[in-house]
Amino acid sequence: MQSTPVRKVIPIVAALPHGDDGSLYEAHKKIYPRSVGGRFARWRWVFVALTQLVFYGLPWLQWGQRQAVLFDVGARRFYLFGSVLYPQDFIYLTGLLVISALSLFLFTAVAGRLWCGFACPQTVYTEIFMWIERKVEGDRGARMRRDGAPLTLDKLLRKWVKHLLWLSLAMWTGFTFVGYFTPVRELGVEFLGLRMGSWEVFWVFFYGIATYGNAGFLREQVCKYMCPYARFQSAMFDRDTLIVSYDGERGEPRGARSRKADISMLALGSCVDCTLCVQVCPTGIDIREGLQYECIGCAACVDVCDTVMDKMAYPRGLIRFTTQNAMVGHWSPQQTWRRVLRPRVLVYGAVLAALCVGFLWTFAARVPLKVDVVRDRAALSRIVAGGSLENVYRLQIMNATEQPQRYSIAAHGLDGMAIVSDPQVQVGPAESRWVAVRLQMRAGTAAPGSHAIEFTVVDASGQAVVSEKSVFLVPH
Repeated sequence: MQSTPVRKVIPIVAALPHGDDGSLYEAHKKIYPRSVGGRFARWRWVFVALTQLVFYGLPWLQWGQRQAVLFDVGARRFYLFGSVLYPQDFIYLTGLLVISALSLFLFTAVAGRLWCGFACPQTVYTEIFMWIERKVEGDRGARMRRDGAPLTLDKLLRKWVKHLLWLSLAMWTGFTFVGYFTPVRELGVEFLGLRMGSWEVFWVFFYGIATYGNAGFLREQVCKYMCPYARFQSAMFDRDTLIVSYDGERGEPRGARSRKADISMLALGSCVDCTLCVQVCPTGIDIREGLQYECIGCAACVDVCDTVMDKMAYPRGLIRFTTQNAMVGHWSPQQTWRRVLRPRVLVYGAVLAALCVGFLWTFAARVPLKVDVVRDRAALSRIVAGGSLENVYRLQIMNATEQPQRYSIAAHGLDGMAIVSDPQVQVGPAESRWVAVRLQMRAGTAAPGSHAIEFTVVDASGQAVVSEKSVFLVPH
């Protein structure tokens, strides 16, 4: 009788990567980024200052008797300095989104994740929070030693102060954010009066806690796992995109050596294997392993590597912004930039410039008057005293200026048709008003059916003119 062969079963779980505790997921290792100085670090702080100056300052800027930038969702009005926008102006928001998307495509095609490394809110607030952390707890080595040491009074006080400062900044950020939707001065009075039941208070705490969590704790995990841009950025890269790159041909084989050692007598490359490029990376990657989706293009590794090269008296640029083709072909900066400005980039730039010009022109030429025409469904068409045929309409007239306006209403399209209601209407600054308009004509002067007509609304100066189409119904 033939025996059945015994097969050895290897558990699949044993072959999967797992953490030290035997779980299927590797435990998260806290990253302690080292502080770094240099030209890119200075540019990063320039963008931090610019973005936060705009964000924190705009709500406090006054324009006449109101807040300069205010998105009044309740009243459905959006104030942008001297302009008042209504929901009917949604097309401008669409234009801004299209321009923003195309700008992202252009910047990514030219220099990779430049937005992520210098201007993304996650990067900006993480940079600010890490600056506070360094000021309170010290640089990388001091923080690592303190976190690994037993709890002491000094450790407790430093942690408490750090989190108190983080929470204060986060709550001020939430307060400022809500100040774009509720007048910031009224919001301040509401908080000082301890009226804690409003929706504004909820959103201040919600946005503040989100900032505290993202910039204080999640940090690089937002960039690596939560941000979709990290996943689809490769579709916008090519071999002529400027990215942070390690020159392996020059740097390998890496190894430690004395500053006085003659590199020509050593079988080593320029990389001294100091790992400082890893220590300064906010996402904890090793740029020497090549292009990785976790790299946000902040160039902190470029700054620190240039510092090391200066100390070793080696040429800078072991880690630098360059393209893959330039790295392989040993191109000069001039050759690299000529290929960077390739047809794809030029097309993006031309389309973006055309969209920006068109957007600015249409916004500047917009008429500060909106009109909607709605037929009165309760009385579509009727015979009134005197034998006249009457149609009733409701006109919504929206004044998109900061001054009260008087408008004249006229109707055209049928001979003998006239407005028998008041053709003049007064509308306050940045207000809208519904007006009933009655049109009459002698019965029998028009064939039965639907006839196209047009309402025209003109302001007192004659500069703002809006026409809207409708129909006049003649019953059989």
